[in-house]
Amino acid sequence: MSDVTPPPAAAPYAAAPTGPKTNTLAIVSLVTGIVGLFIPIALAAVITGHIALSQIKRLGDNGRGMAIAGLILGYLGIVAGLILLVVLITFPFLFIGANGGFSY
Repeated sequence: MSDVTPPPAAAPYAAAPTGPKTNTLAIVSLVTGIVGLFIPIALAAVITGHIALSQIKRLGDNGRGMAIAGLILGYLGIVAGLILLVVLITFPFLFIGANGGFSY
């Protein structure tokens, strides 16, 4: 038999360094901002976005860009909803005036 010694075992991998976590409310703000463009929940994006920015500033979390994007989308959703509301309220009156008013 040969006198061959096996190579030494390799050192185990070290754990990956962990940095600041992503703020959960920033993620919620972004998701509700995107969804708020299609259904009326844009106010939730604005509220959670402002809370997330406050927490990010205080705690040093990541996710500032997501919180800002959620705020922008939330405000756009609110403005779009208000414009749609005005159009839906004024739309019937356009036809009333075009027909010469109501006929009894």
